[in-house]
Parts: sequence; C-alpha cells; structure tokens
Amino acid sequence: MIVIVFIFNYLPLWGWSFAFFQYKAGKSVWDCVFVGWDNFTALFGNVVMRRNLVRVLTNTFGIHLLGYLFTPLPLLFAVFLSEMRSKKFQKFVQSATTLPNFVGWVVIYSLVNSFLSSGGLVNTVLMDTGLITEPNNFMISGDHIWIKMVLLQQWKSLGWSAIVYFAAIAGIDQEMYEAAMVDGASRMQRIRYISVPMLIPTYFVLLIMGIGNFLNTGVDQYLAFSNALNKENIEVLDLYVYNLGIKGGQISFSVAVGIMKSVVALTLFGMANFASKKIRGTSVF
Repeated sequence: MIVIVFIFNYLPLWGWSFAFFQYKAGKSVWDCVFVGWDNFTALFGNVVMRRNLVRVLTNTFGIHLLGYLFTPLPLLFAVFLSEMRSKKFQKFVQSATTLPNFVGWVVIYSLVNSFLSSGGLVNTVLMDTGLITEPNNFMISGDHIWIKMVLLQQWKSLGWSAIVYFAAIAGIDQEMYEAAMVDGASRMQRIRYISVPMLIPTYFVLLIMGIGNFLNTGVDQYLAFSNALNKENIEVLDLYVYNLGIKGGQISFSVAVGIMKSVVALTLFGMANFASKKIRGTSVF
C-alpha cells in the first residue's frame, strides 16, 4: 500500500516542475525555458487572469458552500434507513441510492437531458397540463446553476456517502438502545439522544476531510453540463485548469494554478483540523 500511495500520490508531484518552465508538450522539461515564478506572478499580475481566477474561485466556493448545507443529509438518511422494519426494503433502498455513484456523469447528463430538455418528459407534462405555454430547457440556462449542480451531486452520492454512517451505526452498543427502551424512550427519542450524538464524531471527521478537498470539485460533472449559456457560472477551478492546460495549451500556467489549489487546500485542512481539535477534541490527526 505504501508503494501504491507513493506511485500514484507522490511520484506525480514531479509534474509540478512544469510550473517553473515554459513547458511545451512533447519536449523534455530540461529543453524548455526556465521562467522561475513568472507563472505564479501572472496569476495576480495579469488583469485578465486575475479576473478569471476570481470568477472561477467564486463559482468553486459558491458550489461547495451550498454543498456543505447538505452534509448532514447522508447521516440522517443512514439513521432513518436503519430504522426501517423491513430488511428487504432497506436493502433495496440502500442499493438503489448507492447505484448512481457508479454511473458516469456523461450518462447522468444524458438522463437529465431526456427529462429536462425542451422536448423532455417534464416539459411535455407541463405543456399538456397547461402550466406552461413554451418549453423551457432547464439545464442549458445558467440561472440557479449552482443549486442544480449541488442537487445532482446529492442525488448521485447520497447512498454512497451514507455507507460510513451505516458502519458507525452498526458499531453503537445495542445495550444503550435496550436501556432507553426500558426507560420508555420512543423511537424518535432513541434517534435523537443516542443515534445522532454517536454519529456526530464521524460527521466532523468527514467534514474536516471534506474541507481539505474544498477546491477539488472534479472536472467530469461540470464539463458534461457546461455550455455557452452557463459557462461563466459553472466553470470551477478544476475545469478552469483543464481548459487552460488541455484546450488552451497553457500547461505551465495550469500547473501553477493547480499548485496554488493544493497549497490552499492543505492550509484549509490544517486550519479545520486544528480548530476541531481545540473546540471539540476530535480531529483527523
């Protein structure tokens, strides 16, 4: 495992050296012009680059902050699913909600488009019922695109994110529930005073780790749903780096942006871990 982590997590850090050269694809880095910190200073020195960076950071922070509002949802979903009397129905719901996690964003885009496009199911039903007179392509528009992306993320990852909480629930001492039942506690009281408090430490550990990935939004979802009308509001930092490096050919500058992202993420993770350790006594390390 140490060798695998080294190969896939530490060895690629050699690519950071491209940020200090005017790198051209296909050439050895040593055959390229050394520019030092020029790519980093261009992040803030160039007016156009600075404006674009502020825009994509605003999108990234906005989408992530909205996503944090839904972080208790997997915990609550796991709790209420664990309280189902029918084990068969419980397993069916758990499987059905976990399955979307293994479906690619391109497939999900096709599915969403078939429902929400101008000729999709939703517009057809709304027009047939007389609620609207003209079809509306909900996903092409840039209006409320942040909340649309967050809701799709929650739908896709809800079951998968709840697995950790299912494991934590299984580890709760059943004698606590039995003692509460003897004392006359109702099912909702057992959830409120036993299940949820016992899961809070797990929630905060996952939250701290999530803060460490604050700027890591991924590319797939936003690349699939991006178009000319919503590009300004959907382009997050990872997609910006992709567009710069792969589409624009500015490999060195895109690597510099990626390094900045990693430094900020590490700083946020350290601050969140320190604050949690001081306030709650719970931390990742």
